[in-house]
Amino acid sequence: MQIPEEVKDLISCLRSAGYSAYAVGGCVRDSLLGRTPGDWDLCTSALPEEMKTVFAGEHLVETGLRHGTLTVVRNHVPYEVTTYRIDGTYTDHRHPDSVSFVDRIDLDLSRRDFTINAMACDDLGRILDPFEGRADLGRRLIRCVGEPEQRFEEDALRILRALRFASVLDFEIEGETERAIRTLYPTLERVAAERIRTELMKLICGAGMGRILRGYPEVITFLIPCLKPAVGYDQQNPHHRYTVWEHTIRAMEGVPQDPALRMTMLLHDSGKPYVRTTDGQGIGHYAGHQAFSARMAAEVLEKLRFDRAQSERIVRLVEAHDIPLSTEKRLLLRRLNKYGEEDLRALFVIHCADRIATGTRNPEHARAHLEELNRALDSVLAERPCYTLKDLKINGRDLLDRGLRGREIGEMLEILLGRVMDGRIDNTREALLKEADRERGKET
Repeated sequence: MQIPEEVKDLISCLRSAGYSAYAVGGCVRDSLLGRTPGDWDLCTSALPEEMKTVFAGEHLVETGLRHGTLTVVRNHVPYEVTTYRIDGTYTDHRHPDSVSFVDRIDLDLSRRDFTINAMACDDLGRILDPFEGRADLGRRLIRCVGEPEQRFEEDALRILRALRFASVLDFEIEGETERAIRTLYPTLERVAAERIRTELMKLICGAGMGRILRGYPEVITFLIPCLKPAVGYDQQNPHHRYTVWEHTIRAMEGVPQDPALRMTMLLHDSGKPYVRTTDGQGIGHYAGHQAFSARMAAEVLEKLRFDRAQSERIVRLVEAHDIPLSTEKRLLLRRLNKYGEEDLRALFVIHCADRIATGTRNPEHARAHLEELNRALDSVLAERPCYTLKDLKINGRDLLDRGLRGREIGEMLEILLGRVMDGRIDNTREALLKEADRERGKET
């Protein structure tokens, strides 16, 4: 196993001072999988004050000395170094009430969540693996260290982390671990919304997302209760082959592994079971489900503590997921005006994925239409068109000079912009002012 030189040197410094030290956890797992670790964490037999002595003169951040963690910053890269420890009881089912420092790495590894995260590596690349994590990597298996129920009772977030790792790594979940998840998932109510959000976003962007959502709908709908009616919900509509839940998953699989797009598709049809009407032939109809889904999405995102900008974007995409799209220049300009280029291209992708996920549309035709939409938009944008107020060749001051006041200035600018986008007038100062005078004359 290859270890960065800085990590080797940190381990060497500790060993030279008489302490044992290892790289530990996710960095070992990812390295063995051929992935580039996001960061490198170390653990050592040195106590916090002893670590401070070993690294005296370096840039140190006292991250959590009470729990044995010191951060050493080298070349602007932080490395967390933590004393071997075992955890006390977990009264709040999230954080240990106390920690006890120990001098054995195997004891420290025994407190960790999953076997694939309970491996350590020395500066020579030798692996310490007391719980067969390396074998579980080979088996593509998520398995708790020790008793799964105990691990999950200690920290309920581990339930969602198990699903997240299974999704991101596209691994299976070991039988006893799976049974504990299905028994204890309601304890996730004890976990802060921000932590739920972080794990959920990683889960839905994983390669195995579809398999996890199909296999554990009770967990996902516990976190997002408004989705529960979607599971097994027969749409009874000739344009939809699948239940709302299966359609939702397929739509998610059809968009890139982008958190905003995946969350949009998770929520895009959430309102369908709530607005359904049935005609005389027994066919289900879902008028208004877009707006209803958007309102539900806003509530979900607020509960999960999404930041305002991302929440507003997802809600906007949910509400617009079913809007008519065309290669017609006039309509493209109108859509650009309302959504902007980034969101409009996102809506192209959403539209394509949504159609394919019905199970009744030809996927090749849908993908060809997506390409046509993007080419048409490229062509329109190449002309540097006018589709926002700032693109107009006049502004509010020009209309103020024409005698317009207050709200009528904004209203007039919107009228002029609409006529430019529709191709009815040219975007020149002369044409715009003439049109403004003509429009004002009509009103008087």
